[in-house]
Amino acid sequence: MAQQTQTSINLSNRIWSVANDLWGDFKHTDFARIVLPLLLLRRLECVLEPTKKDVLAAYNAQKDSSIDPELYLPSIAKTRFFNTSEYELATLGATDTRANLEDYISHFSANVRLIFDEFGFANTIVELDKARLLHRIVMHFANMDLSKENVTDRDMSNAYEDIIRKFAASINEKAAEFFTPRDVVHLVTMLVLMPDEEVFSGAGVIRKIYDGACGVGGFLSDAIELIRDLSPNATVVPYGQELDPRTHAMALTSMLIQGFNEKNIKQGSTLSDDKLKGDKFHYSVQNPPFGIKWEKDRTAVVKENALGYAGRFGAGLPRVSDGSMLFVMNAVDKMEDPKNGGGRVGIVLSGSPLFTGDAGSGESEIRRWLLEQDLVEAIIALPTDMFFNTGIGTYVWILSNKKDAARKNKVQLVNLTNTWTQMRKSEGSKRRFISNEQIQDIVREYGSFTENKNIKIFDSTDFAYRKVHIKRPLRAHLVINEEKIESLGEIKAFEKLTDSYQNAWKSFFKASLGTHDYHWILNNLRKFNSDGGYGKVAKPLLAAFTNHFMERDESLEPILDTKGQVIVDTTLNDTESVPFKESVEEYFEREVKPHVHDAFIDYSIRDEKDGEVGIVGYEINFNRYFYEYKGHRPLAEIDAELKASEARIQALLQEVAE
Repeated sequence: MAQQTQTSINLSNRIWSVANDLWGDFKHTDFARIVLPLLLLRRLECVLEPTKKDVLAAYNAQKDSSIDPELYLPSIAKTRFFNTSEYELATLGATDTRANLEDYISHFSANVRLIFDEFGFANTIVELDKARLLHRIVMHFANMDLSKENVTDRDMSNAYEDIIRKFAASINEKAAEFFTPRDVVHLVTMLVLMPDEEVFSGAGVIRKIYDGACGVGGFLSDAIELIRDLSPNATVVPYGQELDPRTHAMALTSMLIQGFNEKNIKQGSTLSDDKLKGDKFHYSVQNPPFGIKWEKDRTAVVKENALGYAGRFGAGLPRVSDGSMLFVMNAVDKMEDPKNGGGRVGIVLSGSPLFTGDAGSGESEIRRWLLEQDLVEAIIALPTDMFFNTGIGTYVWILSNKKDAARKNKVQLVNLTNTWTQMRKSEGSKRRFISNEQIQDIVREYGSFTENKNIKIFDSTDFAYRKVHIKRPLRAHLVINEEKIESLGEIKAFEKLTDSYQNAWKSFFKASLGTHDYHWILNNLRKFNSDGGYGKVAKPLLAAFTNHFMERDESLEPILDTKGQVIVDTTLNDTESVPFKESVEEYFEREVKPHVHDAFIDYSIRDEKDGEVGIVGYEINFNRYFYEYKGHRPLAEIDAELKASEARIQALLQEVAE
């Protein structure tokens, strides 16, 4: 189940070969919108074939009545859809193929017609007919056996995704990188569902599953399959939302064929147009696009953020360049209440949500909220080279609002970066996979909740710190010399003065050469005014003069203001990240004071939520917790490798010379 079956591989290869007929008449970018609707059409036809005669008989008997076929034909078709046309793909004919195909599609139930509308298939039919390819392409699919007995729903989903990935890769489209490999899907699904294995042993179990970036429905199909394995009598109700209309159309088809209510699969932006607002789910499994920008959703997202925790995004807003954490907050918002069984979430993210953003930033505040609410159960680091078009590090976040007692206020980190199996043949950037056996081992170790080389357990607050601002006093005096007088034009306030005022000031400073107290200008030059030929002597101008002639000198005493308070040297401002569990003062005395004797803590900068000194931040530096020092290799080993490389190069050069 984790990897593609031979059936899905054979199917995707066969469909890919069909695209060869499109060369010359259509661009690469058009292949998917042509091939995929026909694939879905043939799948629907094969699913309906066992009951087709009964459906036609019932329809013909009632077609002259006022009874809506939608009311009685689904029960006869034994599916949520039907078709009342006498045609099949194989019988469309070679002369009137277009008209007959249009008629065939028009006789589907409304839910299926919607799918082909989303594909824009009516236009595709016209284009294929004009290119004189319609009948030939249709016949390719008419000869495929896509019955559920021959091709499972899982095989179909795998084939969809493989075909889309191949089309995307062939035209170098970035979209392919966002498809979730089947082994990753299965791992996430197992981690989310297996802790509830006992729940499924009961009778009358009903579980709702949600995917806020559902694609073609792969995650949902895997979860459905696993739940049915755990409890054949369990009732599964899938929900999802997908932005792209064509991808949504495939998800609709998948749900229809499996007998689920396709109306639960919504089309639109999950972030700005939540079509399942207020709904709650027992499970959520999803892989939102990595690093997705949410600029187009900004207005709606910011508006909802203003609602605070009455909306989905009350915890904070991430950078516009990466909306991953918005999907996380959306998934949390849709968790079922613990009183009703609670909710568990498995979501695949890039590494940036772990650490991006300084203390007090949107990302940090979102992490803070998740951890302080005790929603983070585990984070799993996946191996690199697991996805089709990207080699970046990826992580699975497991969230839960119904943690076991042992997991309360704990976070389990699992390092799988070295747990993988080499693929016989790479698929784009995907060179590795996690085998079914490895998944079983991972799930078992995960459930044991014990530490080992690859599993570590932390308190939620172990990831928290206080960003404390450290200040140092200003130690400086004024040095007036010819060079600095000549560079007075660099001061904007001075540059705005008239030439006569500028010359007056230059003359004054030339008469005042030497070293002066830091406050000399501010204390002695305020009496100057326009009557003296210097122009308006405003305080900002005097402050600018002071900064211009100032020179720092660590041997001097700290400078005090008129109230006797130390003036801070802003160029020496620094911060310290103090572990949350440590005393700020003790940390300061141990780590800062011995090295910078005149440093002091700025107690005015405090956290808005707890009021304590320092701004609270949260980050999860995964690599730090699993770092293993590797010493340098012996010089003899390196030398041997260099000599071997030199020998190979010499041999190649010799071959060229000969």
